[in-house]
Amino acid sequence: MIAVVGATAAGKSDLAVELALRLGAASGGAEIINADSMQLYRGMDIGTAKLGPAERRGVFHHLLDVWDVTRTANVAEYQELARARIDELRSRGAAPVLVGGSGLCVRAALDELDFPGTDPAIRARLETELDDRGPEPLHARLAERDPRAAEAILPGNGRRIVRALEVIELTGRPFTATLPEHTSRYPCVQIGVHVPRPELDARIEARVDRMWRAGLVEEVRA
Repeated sequence: MIAVVGATAAGKSDLAVELALRLGAASGGAEIINADSMQLYRGMDIGTAKLGPAERRGVFHHLLDVWDVTRTANVAEYQELARARIDELRSRGAAPVLVGGSGLCVRAALDELDFPGTDPAIRARLETELDDRGPEPLHARLAERDPRAAEAILPGNGRRIVRALEVIELTGRPFTATLPEHTSRYPCVQIGVHVPRPELDARIEARVDRMWRAGLVEEVRA
């Protein structure tokens, strides 16, 4: 199993296609599994720099265009979908090539990572409190219940504070107790694509210009 990771515009998608083509020629085939949380959505092609059919060069891509944009992304569901495809590819001797810039999706697919779930009532109560009082009192409560989590989460990051408090209520354990070590589920090589910052900035500027010309505004309106 191979994972290609790195910053936006570093060239991950093109590298993954080239790897899949070469691996496929040398073995039982290779297919790509998307790990970009935004490319899971249908209709968000330009804004996510999704490879078009021609750019995929005949390599099959899994987990593109799975959800409507009105649906909230769920990493636990992504994990189930990704692992099913990884297991299916490995069972027939094909090499799975995971590619994407969403770190949590990559970890969910590759690591022994379990998600505690969610409770709509607890989440709604905490989010109401966040709206009414701001993140500081919630962060102070988190510091009492799980000092390590409070150190790791910025006092102004209301979304992460709410999640940590929700998990504590759900599990009865500190939030940090639910965060595993990096233990791989599969034999895997991870390739981190590094591009010097000035070159990366230039690539991003060029990409944004292409997005505007390709109709990004119209895509967002749609």
